[in-house]
Amino acid sequence: VQLQASGGGLVQPGGSLRLSCAASIRIFSINKMGWYRQAPGKQRELVAGITSGGITNYADSVKDRFSISRDNAKNAVYLQMNSLQPEDTAVYYCNTVPGVWNWGLGTLVTVSS
Repeated sequence: VQLQASGGGLVQPGGSLRLSCAASIRIFSINKMGWYRQAPGKQRELVAGITSGGITNYADSVKDRFSISRDNAKNAVYLQMNSLQPEDTAVYYCNTVPGVWNWGLGTLVTVSS
């Protein structure tokens, strides 16, 4: 299974980005997909998850700023990130919850003025 995350980049504090994740297999039967991130010197953490039925959950640090969605027809998962702050700087990955597939390279998000 391959997961290709994209959409990262450099953004100023307060800005927005939309991350996309394309899976090489059909995800409609996967109970829960999620977005994770790993900041320099820190462990990877789950920031948002979404079930096959569309139920979402978020880490407290991103609640009310990030929004996760999935398109089973396109085998894709998305993360809309608003009001980005420097502490959101990290490499972002998508995977199942818990993460069982290869993590891939992720996509780097840098929030800086």
